[in-house]
Amino acid sequence: MTHPVDVHVGKRIRHRRWLVGMTQQQLAEKVGIKFQQIQKYETGANRVSASRLWDIADALSTPVSFFFEGMDGEDSPEVPSDAQIANSVPRDILGDKEALDLIRSYYSIPEHQRRRLFELARVLSDVA
Repeated sequence: MTHPVDVHVGKRIRHRRWLVGMTQQQLAEKVGIKFQQIQKYETGANRVSASRLWDIADALSTPVSFFFEGMDGEDSPEVPSDAQIANSVPRDILGDKEALDLIRSYYSIPEHQRRRLFELARVLSDVA
């Protein structure tokens, strides 16, 4: 039986991998394991040891603490506090592949254009 912490950490590994645009195979190669093991970690079927989690965090350029964010009912920083907006935003925004693709695309835009796009989105969301 899978432990809820293992499932949570696995989901966070998958989310971070998607966010940086890395395949399971690429992550496995960086960590020195087979991609099937990454699959097992991501589903929570296998526990990730501390040293392996350290290696995964390094390969994904994130602190180890990232994988534990959102545990114990902590509010996710992605969820707005405004009640109307919060009801329209998925609680686990990082679980949405489309949202991750949008974030990845957004950060690939040059900074000056990204700021203009952000302002446009802000104006459009205020109108809606």
